[in-house]
Amino acid sequence: MSSTTSGGRGTFAPAPGAAPLVRMVRAQARMETRLLLRNGEQLLLAVVVPLVVLVGGITAARHLDLSFSHSPVDTLTPGVLALAVMSTAFTSLAIATGFERRYGVLKRLGASPLPRSGLLAGKVGALLVVEVLQVVVIGAAALLLGWSPALTAAGVPGALATGVLGTAAFASLGLFLAGALRAEATLAAANLVYLLLMAGGAVVFPSGSYGRAGPVLSALPSGALGAGMRTALLGGGFPLVPLLVLAGWTVVGTLLTARTFKWE
Repeated sequence: MSSTTSGGRGTFAPAPGAAPLVRMVRAQARMETRLLLRNGEQLLLAVVVPLVVLVGGITAARHLDLSFSHSPVDTLTPGVLALAVMSTAFTSLAIATGFERRYGVLKRLGASPLPRSGLLAGKVGALLVVEVLQVVVIGAAALLLGWSPALTAAGVPGALATGVLGTAAFASLGLFLAGALRAEATLAAANLVYLLLMAGGAVVFPSGSYGRAGPVLSALPSGALGAGMRTALLGGGFPLVPLLVLAGWTVVGTLLTARTFKWE
């Protein structure tokens, strides 16, 4: 605001304008995070399902006498963390965005001073906040079950890079799905793809567990995300090849979204 003085009194004139982009993105990310955390279905996908898979997988491995190169908890935990990223960045984002399109939320946001790039940045920021909470909860449960991650100088940055690129890849694919289909179709398709990748996408179990299909599954974003987490947290190495695969899927998903996404 500007002010002038006339006869000893201050007269204030409005100075309309949008807030700085960083402030708008931060406010949008806070709102998106609250919406994600208040939604029971999203919390189920984000935390409960990965925890059930972790505990159930460890129990099944012990009862069925399944053999891994490492202990069941060490083998499964990186994959479950990858599953958590996939559930939030793909399934939750696709469903939420699909219904935001249906109810006209995106159309109204598109008419606000917040640019589309700022809206997407706010959504990605909310995803990263939720994923940090997922890592804390799932990591704490895994540590109680005896998890011993390989926290090396190459493994820790590798795990972080895998999480960020995995989020980017699945978020772009989730937005592609939400922008191309109706809300109800997005709901069904996102849940179906999630279940298929969880069961047979080499995200929880290593691709070698799937026999001849292993090399093909390693080229999927789910297989690359799981392999990257296992390489970083199980082997303590830097997952260069999985990161390249995830980067490729990020480019593909971004191009598809840019060409097909409809805001209303």
